[in-house]
Amino acid sequence: MKKVLVSMIAVLSITLSACGSNHAEKSHSDSNKTEQASHDTLSNENNQPEQKDGKSHLKDHKKLVDVTLDKVVDGDTIKVRYNGNIDTVRYLLIDTPETKKPDSCVQPYGEDASKRNKELVSSGKLQLEFDKGDRRDKYGRLLAYVYADGKSVQETLLKEGLARIAFVYEPNTKYIDQFTKDEQVAKSEKLLIWSRNGYVTNRGFKGCVKQTNI
Repeated sequence: MKKVLVSMIAVLSITLSACGSNHAEKSHSDSNKTEQASHDTLSNENNQPEQKDGKSHLKDHKKLVDVTLDKVVDGDTIKVRYNGNIDTVRYLLIDTPETKKPDSCVQPYGEDASKRNKELVSSGKLQLEFDKGDRRDKYGRLLAYVYADGKSVQETLLKEGLARIAFVYEPNTKYIDQFTKDEQVAKSEKLLIWSRNGYVTNRGFKGCVKQTNI
């Protein structure tokens, strides 16, 4: 009877010892998992872009240059005071109907584009943004994106059907995708220059304003 009792006590001791060991290993394993999870979370937070109000701040910030308007030339050209000089600015990536081009007639919607351009660039703080390529064309004009109170003048002219995308030369093509979308808005709604079949071509605009006899 004593031998049986001793054997039972020995088995019970071994079982309790094994349980204690398994519990310790599990606790140690859980602890390691918790530490790893904390490390992974911290690592992910450090690698994420800084966010505020749910928006990433890793955006392409515009480098804008303040200028003062001198005068509006036409729908896609203005004169500004820049670095102490008066410079002509030719809008990048767009073209509007002609109004003052030498040896060219006044084209439909040209006056409308000039008037709208004047309204836009006279409506607030005027700024330019240069692209990666040449800042001047062969005529010495500045090539730039134009902003009035932070709003793109080019985008407005395209959306309203007063300009087409043109003169696309790498690497001055930063906003070509956005401008294409803006142009498509006007095309789909057949606004102004897009309301006349065949008026807009790859080489410009086809037609002249008819002169009225007085």
